[in-house]
Amino acid sequence: MGPEFRRDDSLAPGEVEWVAPGVRRILCGNPGPFTYRGTNTYLLGRGEVTVLDPGPVDGAHLAAILRAVEGERVARILVSHTHRDHSPGVAPLVAATGAETLGFGPHMTPPGEGGEGGDHTFMPDRWLADGDAVEGDGWRVVALHTPGHCANHLCFALEADPALAPEGVLFSADHVMSWSTSIVSPPDGNMADYMRSLERVAERGDRLLLPGHGPTHDDPVPFVAALLAHRREREATVLEALRAASGATAAAALVPTVYGPALEQRLVPAAARSLLAHLLKLAEEGLAVREGELFRRA
Repeated sequence: MGPEFRRDDSLAPGEVEWVAPGVRRILCGNPGPFTYRGTNTYLLGRGEVTVLDPGPVDGAHLAAILRAVEGERVARILVSHTHRDHSPGVAPLVAATGAETLGFGPHMTPPGEGGEGGDHTFMPDRWLADGDAVEGDGWRVVALHTPGHCANHLCFALEADPALAPEGVLFSADHVMSWSTSIVSPPDGNMADYMRSLERVAERGDRLLLPGHGPTHDDPVPFVAALLAHRREREATVLEALRAASGATAAAALVPTVYGPALEQRLVPAAARSLLAHLLKLAEEGLAVREGELFRRA
């Protein structure tokens, strides 16, 4: 059985909902095939607020964030990763609030080397390494470096006052989403890294995921286990298709065999990128041979 995705999300763009003690969610109105109904922005704390992922440059979303924190002070802005639907909104929010910015660092893949989907404008005031903590009034989050979807991707483990909330809340951004699997697109995306990061999240045994897109997920342990199984099954299918191919082949040529006829045409390019990530991982492990842009069985 594959992952049981959750796509029932009634929150309207610009509205605010409490998703955990001390945590509010605001949905940006930027729906799409990879953003679902839009990017989730989270507000941590009351009075002194930390904003996680302001989203794209979007005037309506910026106004919604500022309305939600009226009478409060935005002290800092956290960034999970530098994709264009998550971090470009930092600059206008800083201009409006003067808040400190924090993240793993700038986007790690230059535009000319396959980093076209990255936000190359973001540079944090404070760089966060794996294990670094950020604290507010009654809470702290610990940064977990989880590369794979994006090389500088961070999840944030919430450690609230036990009187307010039990442990096991993870801001999973785009590493684990409730509504769909995450795209892994080389070179900034790396399937071997993604699988290691997913295994790390699985070992945590969280009770609540707050993703970058889609609704919250309150039963993440079996869900993350199913995501891992799904990726392993997909890799086995890719390897089988490669062994059945006659000679060296491109990743795109294997999409119909691996994904089947039900795949929507608009998703074919993304499927080819994810399939390429699997092939690169297989080549690194000696299970496939890379010949330029082509791959053949080992």
